[in-house]
Amino acid sequence: MVSSAGDRLADVVAAVVEVAAEAGEAGTYTVEMAQTVAAVLNKVAARVVIDAEVRGFTSGWREAMDLAAGDGADAARSVRLPGPDGGPGAVPPGPGER
Repeated sequence: MVSSAGDRLADVVAAVVEVAAEAGEAGTYTVEMAQTVAAVLNKVAARVVIDAEVRGFTSGWREAMDLAAGDGADAARSVRLPGPDGGPGAVPPGPGER
């Protein structure tokens, strides 16, 4: 999904560069035009990033709900990091064990 967002952004950047180059060749490239194309690029980039984040969140949420509703075959497993002495690390007590 990120690649499609990246592709959209790349297309917009290419179009902005093309318009700026044509204006430069025609001698009509001004400070106001530079500010305008920069503002357009900024708006589009912000929308692309927000869309990518929302899609990433929803797909991650769907995956989490599928795991929670599943039969437990794909359940997450706990892994303990080694303690300072190289042995198994201490496991803090759970909420019901305090």
